[in-house]
Amino acid sequence: MWNKKMGIIGLASALLLVLAGCGGKPSAAPANNEGGITPPAVVSGAGENAEASAQPAASTAPDITAQPTASNESPSAAPSPDSTAAAEKQSNTIDVYYTDSQMMDLKPAKADIAYGSEIEKYTEAFKALQKSDNPDLISLWGKIELKSLKFGNGQIEMDIHKPAEAQLGAGGESFALSALTKTLFQFPEVQSIELLVDGEQVESLMGHADLLHPMTRENSQ
Repeated sequence: MWNKKMGIIGLASALLLVLAGCGGKPSAAPANNEGGITPPAVVSGAGENAEASAQPAASTAPDITAQPTASNESPSAAPSPDSTAAAEKQSNTIDVYYTDSQMMDLKPAKADIAYGSEIEKYTEAFKALQKSDNPDLISLWGKIELKSLKFGNGQIEMDIHKPAEAQLGAGGESFALSALTKTLFQFPEVQSIELLVDGEQVESLMGHADLLHPMTRENSQ
């Protein structure tokens, strides 16, 4: 009898141990949630909204980049150098001296010159001396080249080149020097003329008359 009771008690104890072991065993986590974090529930249509929000929204702000505007006002035209120089030039009518066709005498004629400086005034006077519009008046300096001209302290310094075809006789040489001095000494500020040939002082321009250095109003009478 005692043995039977002890057997029933042992069986009940074993059953309690089995039940206790089953109740303490943790439930297995889902295979696709290894970290134990429950994924958020996806509401129908949320995926489409998420994709739409991920796309950059088209800018509706107006383009305020400054664009150059065409001006209706035309810029004032700057004066050209030629027109400015022409406006500053002075005009003058001078006496220029030539000889007659027989080279017997000096003859004055009028010539118009335009100049912007004293140097240009004397240069233009010499250019007028080199040409004649009157067939009865002959230039005595037409074949002579003016290389340079300077002016200072009342003196004109001229450097010329005289080619062989510019050679004149004794009368022609004398008239040529007189024509030069009479033409340039009409300007009251000119007191003397230093005439050089290829940069050098020479005793005679063409080998017939003495060439003074310088020629002055007094010694050129």
